[in-house]
Amino acid sequence: MKRREFISLLCGATVAWPITARAQQGERVRRIGVLQPFPKDTPESARVAAFVQELQRLGWTDGRNLQIEYRWEASDLRKAAMELVALSPDVILVSSTPAVSSVQQATRTIPVVFTQVADPVSTGIVASLAKPGGNMTGFMVFDYEIAAKWLELLKEIAPNVMRVGAIRDPAVTAAIGQLSAIQSAARLSRVEVIPLGGQDGKDIERTVTEFARGSNCGLIAVATGWCRGFRRRRSDG
Repeated sequence: MKRREFISLLCGATVAWPITARAQQGERVRRIGVLQPFPKDTPESARVAAFVQELQRLGWTDGRNLQIEYRWEASDLRKAAMELVALSPDVILVSSTPAVSSVQQATRTIPVVFTQVADPVSTGIVASLAKPGGNMTGFMVFDYEIAAKWLELLKEIAPNVMRVGAIRDPAVTAAIGQLSAIQSAARLSRVEVIPLGGQDGKDIERTVTEFARGSNCGLIAVATGWCRGFRRRRSDG
């Protein structure tokens, strides 16, 4: 979707209205639902702040002609999605594949714009990238092939690396695609890739520590929300 179309959707197709026409119709309060599966004080929240600033630049101010309903760090994404849908917003902004899937289950009519989704086609969020169809459109995080570049960078930094541990969640579609790209690149580089994971932070730390006891080892953490949740943990092994 083009950026202009994206902004028009978020603003209820009013961006293109002349200012005089808005004045004639009066100040109608629009409502936007925002579902973010991360805490409000994390770096990811800067994206939401930029979104609000752009709305203000276009003449939309929360509390005047706009009402924004937030759901941050929702432990139950499905419940949070249903709460937002029950408010009948004009549009919903949502980040991450799990959160988008929850919103998709909650509504098939309210326009939804998503971000931070790795593969919206294979996960069934949209029909295709060119023609999303349905009520959802948005932005992919990146192409899976960029994961192969991570291995290339690792080899540039540490040429002697022959065993690479890939930390990922096997239940996340994006992690599966990224791991596949890394494994394909590894075959050309004659590098062994060992999938790593765990049930929680301590489990991951133990797994990584055991892996790091070997020689010529390197680590890649695939780009998913699951891995970002444990990014502050490290191993000294």
